[in-house]
Amino acid sequence: MYFTIKQVSEKTGLPPHVLRYYENEGLLPYVERSRNGIRRYSEDDLEWLGLICCLKNTGMSIKQIKSFVELSLEGDHTLKQRCDLLLEHKRQVEEQIQEMHKHLEKVTCKIDHFTREYERVFGVKAE
Repeated sequence: MYFTIKQVSEKTGLPPHVLRYYENEGLLPYVERSRNGIRRYSEDDLEWLGLICCLKNTGMSIKQIKSFVELSLEGDHTLKQRCDLLLEHKRQVEEQIQEMHKHLEKVTCKIDHFTREYERVFGVKAE
């Protein structure tokens, strides 16, 4: 089964210009075209898009994603390199999560502080 760029856009929430950009950057190397030149996305393309979005949304650069895709295209002899790349990315994401937890703790402390102050100043329970 194949999908048009409009259908893929609706399924993924990615605008068509982003899908075209990803293809032009080499992130979607296997997108087929009809005889009329219309893009025909496969289920595999949708899987790649899911991974691309996951990596991008967790802070991996387009350049790094492109390197990952290029390694994938080279075949199984790059499995270790791909795994290493993803392990390093995972480590960076975990560091970001730890940092965000620290920020969240500080925000929570401030909310508690301001809530107590509000209740003290106004003599009513904050909701």
